Amino acid sequence: MTPAVNALKASKIPHTVYSYECGVDHDFGRHTAKMLGRDEDAVYKTLIFHCDKTYVTAVIPVSCTLNLKQAAKLAGLKKAEMARPEDAERLSGYVVGGISPFGQKKRLPTILDSEAMRHQEILVSGGRRGLTLGISPGDLVSFLQAKVGEITDRRSSGSRDGAQ
Repeated sequence: MTPAVNALKASKIPHTVYSYECGVDHDFGRHTAKMLGRDEDAVYKTLIFHCDKTYVTAVIPVSCTLNLKQAAKLAGLKKAEMARPEDAERLSGYVVGGISPFGQKKRLPTILDSEAMRHQEILVSGGRRGLTLGISPGDLVSFLQAKVGEITDRRSSGSRDGAQ
């Protein structure tokens, strides 16, 4: 299993593991929703952004794009920009398309889009492409001590954020 799954198991956090076929050329979050028959609003992607040397994990619906201004404000930063994919991989210990908010190599502060709280279960990456975890948003917030707020521009036109 992945460090993400192991972290949840060790902490006895209720979760469900889902696996599916996934290649390297997919829009990972939307592909997950399609493969698992889920609404894109309940499937979340993990993005990493930063201001100077302060890096933050943002967890948002795959149907949205990250609003960097709002995300920076919630994280207590003056401004923000997306992390380069290689930096996101180095910090998290996961490859792009499989970056999980759980079990990261370097635990980063986490923010969660407030829309997550409308769902009983959201899906987030399990630490590798083709592995997804179902978890209650409340458990995610509690386990990661995540801040919750409105950090997205709703209903993107399919544009891709940076490191996922």
